[in-house]
Amino acid sequence: MSADTSSPQPVAVWVMPLIAVVAWGVTAAVRSQMPAATVVAVVLLGALAGVAWWRRSAVALAAVCLGCLCALSSGVQVAASTGDAARALAREGASATVEVDVGAGRLWEATATRPAWWRASGTLRSIQARGRAWSSGAEATVMVSGDAARAWAALPLGSRVQASVRLQEPDPGEASWVVVAGRGAPTHVEAPGLPWNVVGALRAGLRAACAGLPDEARGLVPALVVGDTSGISDDLRERFVTTGLTHLTAVSGANLTLMLGFLRWMAVWLGVRGRWIAVVLTAGVAGFVLLCLGEPSVLRAAAMGLVGVAALGHGGGPREGLRRLAVAVTAVVLLAPAMALSVGFALSVLATGGLLLWARPFSEALGYWLPRWLAEALAIPLAAQVATEPVVIALAGQVSVVAVLANLAAGPFVAPATVLGLAATLVAPVLMPLAQGLAWLAGWCAWAIAQVARWGEALPGAATPLPVHVGTQAVVAVACLLAAVALPAVLRRPLAAVALAGIVALALIRPPVTPGWPDAEWRLASCDVGQGDATVVRAGPKQAVVIDTGPEPRLLTRCLDQLGVATVPLLILTHLHADHAGGIAALSSRGVSMVVTSSVRTPAAADRSIAAALPGVPRVFAGGGEAWALGEATVTIVTAPQAPVEIAVSDGESSAENNASLLIRVLVGGVSLIVAGDAEQQTQASHAGLGEAVDADVLLVPHHGSSRHAAAFFDAVSPAVALISVGARNDYGHPAASTVRDVAGTGARVIRTDEHGSITVAPAPGGLVVTPQR
Repeated sequence: MSADTSSPQPVAVWVMPLIAVVAWGVTAAVRSQMPAATVVAVVLLGALAGVAWWRRSAVALAAVCLGCLCALSSGVQVAASTGDAARALAREGASATVEVDVGAGRLWEATATRPAWWRASGTLRSIQARGRAWSSGAEATVMVSGDAARAWAALPLGSRVQASVRLQEPDPGEASWVVVAGRGAPTHVEAPGLPWNVVGALRAGLRAACAGLPDEARGLVPALVVGDTSGISDDLRERFVTTGLTHLTAVSGANLTLMLGFLRWMAVWLGVRGRWIAVVLTAGVAGFVLLCLGEPSVLRAAAMGLVGVAALGHGGGPREGLRRLAVAVTAVVLLAPAMALSVGFALSVLATGGLLLWARPFSEALGYWLPRWLAEALAIPLAAQVATEPVVIALAGQVSVVAVLANLAAGPFVAPATVLGLAATLVAPVLMPLAQGLAWLAGWCAWAIAQVARWGEALPGAATPLPVHVGTQAVVAVACLLAAVALPAVLRRPLAAVALAGIVALALIRPPVTPGWPDAEWRLASCDVGQGDATVVRAGPKQAVVIDTGPEPRLLTRCLDQLGVATVPLLILTHLHADHAGGIAALSSRGVSMVVTSSVRTPAAADRSIAAALPGVPRVFAGGGEAWALGEATVTIVTAPQAPVEIAVSDGESSAENNASLLIRVLVGGVSLIVAGDAEQQTQASHAGLGEAVDADVLLVPHHGSSRHAAAFFDAVSPAVALISVGARNDYGHPAASTVRDVAGTGARVIRTDEHGSITVAPAPGGLVVTPQR
């Protein structure tokens, strides 16, 4: 009997994946521009070359050749970006007049506490600065705030415009080469071409068809269909992060697979057969890429979607699917080297690999005692989560305990919402009433997904904080691999599987306490409230002074509960911007006895919200030198505006209100703290002249580490510990590298909430004990 050669041999299956890993790693090393990473890549290629020569290994030779080719491709792009005039001007923060092609963007509407804000992708075409002109092809991130934001947001997709801007360096890891900060309304130079007009009409048609839907569904349907996340609220985004549903808010390979599956069904129903089906699917991919604006994440999704269709629809099983995945990865990093450092790309590859490797074993194990449909429904999200968990934890700093259940509950609604939304997109330009009907049906599915996120996020143990460092990540990665190996045996046994489900349910109802946090002797705490400030000063058993409340109540409530704070006798707001006063409702049931603010009563809506959240609580407009003693804490207002005034927001960034922040000094349990709100460079420089009044053990770095700082202020405070309260991957570039460098230059230990979660500080013999949550 002849051997079965219908499928790849076990060892051969891993040949192409190993080559893809080499190509990916080399590209990432070169693209990162980190000398150490580049050295490791060179050593790896050298070792592989030695193996190829010594063992006459065709696999090693292929890996070396592809690695060199990827290094060359990435190196050419890095060299081009480094030599581009845009990068040099951005490093200097230069002002310029530019022509830029505008891509997809998102508008954040103005609120009472924040000006309008717009952010989009774009491509620089020309630059005029310092009496010279340059041509450019730099990929850019365009950002505009204030009144001009709406004018930019109204631009048709693909428009070429001219504008006065400030060029800035992007954050590390961003795919763009430069940040273009607009300073006013743009001037049209060239209208978009026909393809852009068609795509713009389809996307606008979908938004119009969804206009009558509830808020969450109105934003979620376009995200599911074409990756248009402009209508998704920040609250919904946060819920999706907590419940592990974030992948639904952006275009992914799964979205494309659903669309192609629908197209294939339609083609077969219409009588299309043989190779013409492949033609239809290829046309579908091209149309999808255009409809989603052809950005890098969409190209990645296209490659992964084709892999999913190929693996699930054309036979060959998981082994062949794994080889095709490896081919797709190699092609993407070779043709688009920036993808090698893309978190979205990594998540997509890991999720697809997890489905190909583990979905079937998990499903077969559960199938011993569960109906097949339920076994498959559980296995798919479980396989994807096991594969992606190390990266997810590194990004979020937490384990989403509810993710599998949330994905299981949301799963049945994703496909109909996507397919119905796609149909609405195609119909909208010619028959809007029908498109609105289809969108209404899709909206009900999207609404259900949003409710799953809402209910999942409300569970006490939905997400558990976890420290993020190399050791933790190594442990998590090993644990996930062991889980992938052990889970089939566990899931095959009903008692073991039910016991595991019980442990998960118990963790959701009674979340585990982070070991060692908070420190039993804590005196100060900086709460992780995202992009904002909330500082807690212990005044006694279950009592604390709160300085600022962060942007929204939920995060402050969680922190105060973890700290065991039941009563807040004194609340101080350094100023009334949303990121410092937006969470005031969290204190409505905590017995606030007094509210202290500056005399600046703008924004007006935020000013009114104090009385609304804390009715009947007396309010004091602080003056310099006033102090309050509460238990073991003494709080002093070092400086404050002299008289009640209103400040008009004139520059789109509220610098005047930032600079009117209260300057506060706290002394508690022998530990001193300085809080300066969002004071910027000029005000910080003035504070630096106050001498011993600002000398302290701990500094809450002003304005979340903004680049608008005065190093002399840091020197005057001379802290042992510098806390930076900042949101992960925020749109403001906080904290600036120069600020971190200058505050660290004072000898302070710098610790950030985006990296370590909430942070407590306690006194100790000869120093301080800093305890991060993760």
